[in-house]
Amino acid sequence: MRTLTMGLALIAPAFLFSGVARAQDTAVARGQAVAAERNCGACHGERGVSATPTIPSLAGQQGEFVTLQLVLFREGLRDVPAMQAPAEGLTDQQVEDLGAYFASLPHSPPPDRARRNVGAYNNGAALANRLRCGVCHLPNLVGQNQVPHIAGQREEFLAGTLKAYRDGTRHGTDTQMNAAVYGLSDAQIDAIAHYVSQR
Repeated sequence: MRTLTMGLALIAPAFLFSGVARAQDTAVARGQAVAAERNCGACHGERGVSATPTIPSLAGQQGEFVTLQLVLFREGLRDVPAMQAPAEGLTDQQVEDLGAYFASLPHSPPPDRARRNVGAYNNGAALANRLRCGVCHLPNLVGQNQVPHIAGQREEFLAGTLKAYRDGTRHGTDTQMNAAVYGLSDAQIDAIAHYVSQR
């Protein structure tokens, strides 16, 4: 009897893991269908890698971050006109499924990424270290939970986003970013954006 109990105790986690994996696969498939229906690829790229300088790539993004941003768009708490129609009417399930789908895609830098400028890269690295970007975004800048994956993101998008935080024109839930970049010059932000985009 003891052997049987021990055997069941070893098998149960495998079944549980299998069930979780199947549920995740189902969420990804549903998210892919919603992404196709809402034509997300027209702006963010067919496999989540944006070909447009001011539009972020979503491939490999943190699922919880995507979910949160879509809720903010849907509820009108983030004012990005291009996202109003795509987010309109999304259910909570669809929002979570889209997060799961984009998180499942392999991260890749944009095909037109600029060549590394060593001076700007080193300056950006020093600034990112001083500002402790790696505390929230993790040392490799892949993010965690509701903190976005920023490594390899489009440089122009990063620069524009950081300037919007600095200038108080980007609204949402993360006021820590407004404080983190307060007082930075355009040149400093551009250096950080170059460094992060090259990671």
